[in-house]
Amino acid sequence: MQRSIRDYFTITLKGMAMGAADVVPGVSGGTIAFISGIYEELIGTIGGVNISLLKTWKKEGFAAMWKELNGSFLVALLLGILISIFTVMRLTNYLLEAHPILIWSFFFGLVLASIWFVGKQIPEWNLKVIVALLIGALIAFYIVSLPPMAGNTSSLFLFFAGAIAVCAMILPGISGAFILLLLGAYKTVSEAAHDFDIKTLAIVALGAVFGLLSFSRLLKWLFTNYSTITLAVLTGFIAGSLNKIWPWKEVLETATYGDKEVIMRDASVLPWNYDGESNTLFALLLMLAGFLVILGLEYFASQKPLNANAAD
Repeated sequence: MQRSIRDYFTITLKGMAMGAADVVPGVSGGTIAFISGIYEELIGTIGGVNISLLKTWKKEGFAAMWKELNGSFLVALLLGILISIFTVMRLTNYLLEAHPILIWSFFFGLVLASIWFVGKQIPEWNLKVIVALLIGALIAFYIVSLPPMAGNTSSLFLFFAGAIAVCAMILPGISGAFILLLLGAYKTVSEAAHDFDIKTLAIVALGAVFGLLSFSRLLKWLFTNYSTITLAVLTGFIAGSLNKIWPWKEVLETATYGDKEVIMRDASVLPWNYDGESNTLFALLLMLAGFLVILGLEYFASQKPLNANAAD
């Protein structure tokens, strides 16, 4: 499919949305990719990165290799993600600190609607599909309920932390930032991004590339051979993550990372049991707004196909 500059600008905006989601412990960039209609193209493109690209370059030239790689799509998406990591991250963190219930309410509505959105992609519901969905939900619920580990700053640890976190990053429902928090690497990575510590960021990035190339191939194979079951598990992942982003929380434990306080453990409570200013009505309206955003995305997606698998 031949794409226009406007199409690539739209992909960059989706990348910004993915990046903004991935820096929030609890919201997955994979969920954003799925509801914005680029998930399967993203997995297929990354899974297609292999040594054969170099052979194509040697035999047919760089343009043929770039087309086979779907390089323009990757560059546009990566540009948006990087813009978010170094700019939108600050705004997102500020909003989460200043208006946590309101922002989490919006995220909750968005993710809740994405369960319905992803579930709609399942062509046929049967016992196997339901069991797969429940297994995915239980795994995600267990992961988001785990207590964080102690920190570690060794290069080998940061490499594997990047590899594991990026796998979560492309899974709908599980946040890469939250996995870094669980592993005890969130402080190191967030400080490195803030201070432009290129060495630390490069180690994490190498681990991320390794994890991304490995895990995306598995996901591509699963979509090719077991698409219905895979969709069911991914739907379960999203459903199981809802507890993590429930807006009304009782904080049980915090930790200070530099000048930033991070919640380590909390428990979900009902709005009327929340000990603090909750703005319940406004929060519910924002929850509805997040839900409607997904409906709007689906409407626009139905007007023009967005999830093309062809390279430009």
